[in-house]
Amino acid sequence: RMSLSPLINVPSTLYQWIIMKIVRLQLSDNTICYAQQTDGGSLLRLHGELFSEFTTTDEVVNGKVLAPLQPVDILCIGLNYRKHAEEGKADIPENPVLFMKTSTAAQNPGDPIVLPRKLNSDRVDYECELAVVIGKMCHNVSKADALEYVLGYTCANDVSARDWQKNGGGGQWCRGKTFATFCPLGPHIVTADEIPNPNNLSIRTVLNGEAMQDWNTDDMIFDVPTLIEFLSGSTKLAPGTVILTGTPHGVGFARKPPVFLKDGDEVTIEIESIGQLTNPVENESS
Repeated sequence: RMSLSPLINVPSTLYQWIIMKIVRLQLSDNTICYAQQTDGGSLLRLHGELFSEFTTTDEVVNGKVLAPLQPVDILCIGLNYRKHAEEGKADIPENPVLFMKTSTAAQNPGDPIVLPRKLNSDRVDYECELAVVIGKMCHNVSKADALEYVLGYTCANDVSARDWQKNGGGGQWCRGKTFATFCPLGPHIVTADEIPNPNNLSIRTVLNGEAMQDWNTDDMIFDVPTLIEFLSGSTKLAPGTVILTGTPHGVGFARKPPVFLKDGDEVTIEIESIGQLTNPVENESS
């Protein structure tokens, strides 16, 4: 066996299949498995556990692509891009602005973002975000060591009901941020060794074929190592914690006129070196 990272091992005879993209699948018999996406696009079953080690196989599998993990916690950072803070006329924060989504807000690639109707919102916004997946227990970690605790990265959409975020949550953002399906993730986890610098990636939102956000993660006020140091300070981040690192400018509420998601839309998050996360949009059924 040959170790390729602190978290993932493969047999030395399969060295050419270095794990780059980890996909979570629901198979035709409804069982769930992990697979490695090869450069050719095929999916090879992985045996093992996401936060311990995997062994590759040559068994090709197919199925429904799920969110690449079931998050333990979803920690979110607001106002973390300079130009986004400017477009919202917000001061640059002295420390990272933290809010949370429930783990049940996670949504699969290809499944719909559902516009709330029970607690109605007509001001649902998109936010492309780089998501960091913590791979091992993380507590009081220094900035210098922070990336050693990262399993990998994926695309996220921090869907936000702006009316509930601003006016309906008693001054807290969580109500407008954590409706069901408001955290699409995927389509896979790219392991950390493939992205040595997460703060130099192009990032975009494409709504119905039109680019709405198009920037770079180098505009973050607090970079990824700084966020991990801050979030793990006097706090334990368990394996499976997902950190949403903020969104660049171009969000719907700041546009003139504003642009909000509506039934029938399709929204895609694109991040360099990771891929595309696409979800349709539909109204919540009665």
